[in-house]
Amino acid sequence: MKLYAPLALILLASCSQASAPPAANDIAPTPLTYMSPDDSLDNIDSDVAPYVLARGAGPSQISPDGRTVVTRLSLTGTRQLYAIEALADDPQSTLRQLTNGSGVTFFDIAPDGRLIYGSDNNGDERENYWLLDISAEVAAPRLLLPATVNGFRSYGGFSGDSKTLVYASTERSGLDYDIYAADVESGETRRVFEGRYGNYVQAVAPDGSTAIISEAVGEDSDKLFLLDLSTGERSVLSDPVVERGHRANHVDAGVYFADDARHILMATNRGSEFAQITRILQPGRTPGILPEPDVLASAEGLDIDSLVPCADGLLYTINADGFSITRYLAEPGTPNAVPREISGLPSGVHSLDCSGDRALVRISAPDIPGDLYSVDLDTLVSKRIFASDFGELDPDFLVSPTSVRLLARDGVEVQGLLYLPEISAKPPVVFMVHGGPTAQSRPSYNATAQYLLSRGIAVFQPNVRGSTGFGRTYTTLDDQRKRTDSVRDLVDMLAWLEEDGRVDTSRAAVMGGSYGGYVVNAVLAEYPDAFDAGVSLFGVGDWVTALEVASPALKASDIIEYGDISDPEVRAFHASISPVAKADNIRVPVLYSHGVMDPRIDIAETEIMVRALRDNGIRADYVRIPDEGHGWRKLNNRLYYERIQADFLEDVLR
Repeated sequence: MKLYAPLALILLASCSQASAPPAANDIAPTPLTYMSPDDSLDNIDSDVAPYVLARGAGPSQISPDGRTVVTRLSLTGTRQLYAIEALADDPQSTLRQLTNGSGVTFFDIAPDGRLIYGSDNNGDERENYWLLDISAEVAAPRLLLPATVNGFRSYGGFSGDSKTLVYASTERSGLDYDIYAADVESGETRRVFEGRYGNYVQAVAPDGSTAIISEAVGEDSDKLFLLDLSTGERSVLSDPVVERGHRANHVDAGVYFADDARHILMATNRGSEFAQITRILQPGRTPGILPEPDVLASAEGLDIDSLVPCADGLLYTINADGFSITRYLAEPGTPNAVPREISGLPSGVHSLDCSGDRALVRISAPDIPGDLYSVDLDTLVSKRIFASDFGELDPDFLVSPTSVRLLARDGVEVQGLLYLPEISAKPPVVFMVHGGPTAQSRPSYNATAQYLLSRGIAVFQPNVRGSTGFGRTYTTLDDQRKRTDSVRDLVDMLAWLEEDGRVDTSRAAVMGGSYGGYVVNAVLAEYPDAFDAGVSLFGVGDWVTALEVASPALKASDIIEYGDISDPEVRAFHASISPVAKADNIRVPVLYSHGVMDPRIDIAETEIMVRALRDNGIRADYVRIPDEGHGWRKLNNRLYYERIQADFLEDVLR
C-alpha cells in the first residue's frame, strides 16, 4: 500500500470550503476543502469527455397509434424529451425536441396520446407533473400538478379515457405514500387511500374503477392489492408471506390489466425461485387471497425481468447473467403458444414497449449507448430506427465483457462481468460496485468503464449476494445481519481474479455510488489490505444517521432490508458495521463526491468519512456538487467529475 499526495493543481484551481454540522460540544470542526464544477474548457477537452459525450436514446415509448416514438436524450446538457416519426423512411431525421428547462425525471404516454412528464429542482426529487400534446406543432406543456414541499411522488397511470391520473405521494405526512386520483382537466386531486410507508400504483383499469397497487416489503418484494378508486377499499391479490411463508416480487417486470380487465398479467417469483409470467383472474370486489395463477411462460433457472402485452400476445425479456433474451409469445394460454425470439437484435440490455402489432425495443450494450429498434410482430423482423451518436469514438474499439462465476468462501456462487483491455501485460483492475443493494450490474454502455479500458485498466462489475437477476433466494442473502457477507464477497472475488491470472490484483481499486459507495467505505475499513484505492460516490458512512434521515421511498423498504433502526439491538448492530466506526483502518487514498441536493443520502454521510480520513493523514479528495442530487444529471457536472475521477484512478493505479 502507498500513500499519495493530493492533486494540488486541481485543488488550487477549484477549492472551496464546506461547513459541517455543529459538533456535540458546539465547537464547529475545521471546514472541509473540496472541489466543485467549473466551466473550464479542460472538462470538454479531457480524454474522458468523448466517452461521456457518446449519446444514445434513453427510456422510450411508442404512441398508441404506433406513429410516434418519444425518447429521452441529453443533447442540451439536461435530460429532455424528443419525438421521432416511427413510420418515416428515415425516422431519426425527424427528431424534434418536446421539452425544455429542468431535466425530465420520468414520462408516459396516456391512452389519448398526450404526454405526461415530471421535473424537479436540481435533483431534489420533488416533482412537478406536466401534460403535453405531442401532436401539436409547437409544444406547450401545461402544469398539471405543482410540486409540494412534502410531496415525493410515484407515478401510476391513466384511466382508459385519459381523464383520471392515479399516483402515490407523501404530501400528507412527508413519509407515507398515499394513493391519489387527479382530474386531468381541472387538476383537482383527492386522496383515495391512506397508506403506511410504501404504496405504489402499478396499473389502472381501463374504466377507471380500480387500480392495482403494491405495498413494499423490503427493496426486492411486495404485496399486491386491488384498490376500489371510488370507495378506497382494497382487497388482497397476493400476500406471499401469509400464503407461502416467504416474500416475493410481483411488479418489477410490469403489471397489467388484460382481456378487458378480466385478467391481471405479471412476471412474479411468487411460488418459484425465478420470475415467470402468470395470469390471474380479476377478483372484482370480493376480498380474499386469489387461487393459484396460470403460468404462461418461464425460463429454466432464469428470471423473466420485463413484460408488455402486444397485439394478441406478450413480449418479454429473460435475464441471462445480465444479458437480455427477447421473446414474443403469441396467443398465450392456448396450445398455439410457443415463444419465439426476435431476429436482428444486438446483444445487450433490452427495454420494451408496444402499440398494436408493432413493438419498440431500446438496446444499451457496452458498444451501444442507446439504439431503438422497431419490431413487426407478424414477422418478428426488427429494424433500427434510431442509432447512437458516437462522436469522436470508434465503436469498434469498445470492449464487451465475459460473465464469470465463482464460489465465495462459504460456498455461495457469485457472479460478475469482466472487461479486459487489449494489452499484453496484466492490467490493473477497478471494481465497479452497483447500488441498490437490490440491483444488478448488466452489460450496458458505461462511459467510465470504457475510458478506463482505453487506458489499459481492466474493469470488474461484481454482482455480490443481494443482487437481483439470480433468483429470489440470492436477493435475500445480504439482509439485515448478513449485510457484511456481501462486502466480504468483493475480497473473495479479488482473490479469485488473482488466481485466475488475467489482471494484476496488486493494483486494484474499488468504486461505487449510493449503496455501492457504502460498500467501498466498508470494504476498505473491514479489509484494509485488499484494495489500493477507493472511489465513493454519495455513499453511507454512518448507518444509524443514514437510516434515520432516509427519503420516504427508502424508509418504505428499510425495515425489511436493514431492520427497524429504532430497535436498540438493530441500532447497535448498524453502528458496529458503519464504516465511520472503523475509519481508522482505512489506509489508502479515496475520492469522495456528493450532491448537495441529495434527498436519499444526506451529504453529511460523505463529509464524515472525508473528515475521518483526513484527520488520520489519509488522502481523501472531495468533490461537492451544489446543483445535483443523488447522481449527476447535468452534462457539465458529469464532464467535470469524470475528469477528476479519471485523473485520480490513473494516479493511484499507475
